[in-house]
Amino acid sequence: MTARETLARQVTERIERLAPKLVELSRMIHELAEPGFAEHRSVAAIAELVTAHGIEARVGVHGMETSLEARAGDPAGPRIAILAEYDALPGIGHGCGHNIIGAAAAGAFLGLLDVVGGTGGSVVLLGTPAEENGSGKEIMARAGAFAGIDAAIMLHPANRDDIHFAALGLRSVEATYHGVPAHASARPEAGRNALDAVVAAYQGVAALRQHMPQTDRVHGVITEGGEAANVVPARASLRLLIRSPQVDSLLALSERVQRILAGAALITETRLDAVWDRIQPCLPVRGNDALSTRFGVHMAGRGRTSGAPQSAQGSTDLGNISLRVPAIHPTLAIAPPEIALHTAAFAGYAGSERGDRAVVDGAVALALTALDFLTDAELRERGRQEFEAAGGVVDVPALLTPPGGQPGTSEGS
Repeated sequence: MTARETLARQVTERIERLAPKLVELSRMIHELAEPGFAEHRSVAAIAELVTAHGIEARVGVHGMETSLEARAGDPAGPRIAILAEYDALPGIGHGCGHNIIGAAAAGAFLGLLDVVGGTGGSVVLLGTPAEENGSGKEIMARAGAFAGIDAAIMLHPANRDDIHFAALGLRSVEATYHGVPAHASARPEAGRNALDAVVAAYQGVAALRQHMPQTDRVHGVITEGGEAANVVPARASLRLLIRSPQVDSLLALSERVQRILAGAALITETRLDAVWDRIQPCLPVRGNDALSTRFGVHMAGRGRTSGAPQSAQGSTDLGNISLRVPAIHPTLAIAPPEIALHTAAFAGYAGSERGDRAVVDGAVALALTALDFLTDAELRERGRQEFEAAGGVVDVPALLTPPGGQPGTSEGS
């Protein structure tokens, strides 16, 4: 047995001894089902477990009240971050299984404690709140959470095992049209109909869909449409989500949507206020085959086999981090293929024995991947070269200037 194999065995055995505590943590977070920005008891439970093993766990760091950071090892060497999520979906609970992500990440971090001091590097546990409703990782990144981090790894429960995770970029726009009220029967000619503008914009987006790449998505709802049928609506609003699998295509699609919104204002003689990215956008995940392949080796060691790559569908704020440092976001199956995420059925599996198994399998695979990164200079170099070849570090805040106007707000007439 090589020295590295001996270390890997130590890590695995430590995590397996911790398994009851990790499953207990996952089940507790699952039961709490706290939404983004309000995960106070969930993050406290993670911090309590980490602190019980002699490591300081700081809560409320990097600009977020429910974030967490814990460190171990030599900060002068290579540094890898293991990311935890623990926010739930309102009305559904853990229909995305973030209780498993949080417990597995904590387990991976704790599993490394006996060996990380001998690697010459360090591991950081980062609790990243509000993935579902606030792009918490982007908030934390802008506050410096990933400064000095050489790689970031996490996992996500799903309905299949997959090391080749892909995600669509996502941004939002809230468009409000301001018209002129008038009596809809007595003097309609005196009014300018804000609801007509919203309908025109909605129909414009519908017409756009037949000319978009099949990988792109635009979907939304009308959020305000007037108050009385006999009054020309003076104010109406809609909210749109824009998704695309590449950064460039996401930005191009955003510009097309902005032109539709402005055009609707023009033809109805109303005024448009378009607020882009009230919630920080999620960018497409840039994969890293060097790291994901190594995770796949350790996933196979737990009896799991990665499926063939699939097209991107959902979105995650891990994409924003993957443009700053090499990062991976593999998935572990906890439910049958026909069970979709973001459903009550998936939430049930997240709190089941299949979910419990994913906590332990995921903790082991994450920890061993982190161990490889810290002890294998060739792996670190391959991951770095792949990251640089894909475009290197991206200035994410500069990239996300809203289309058509000033940051945050644009107007048409």
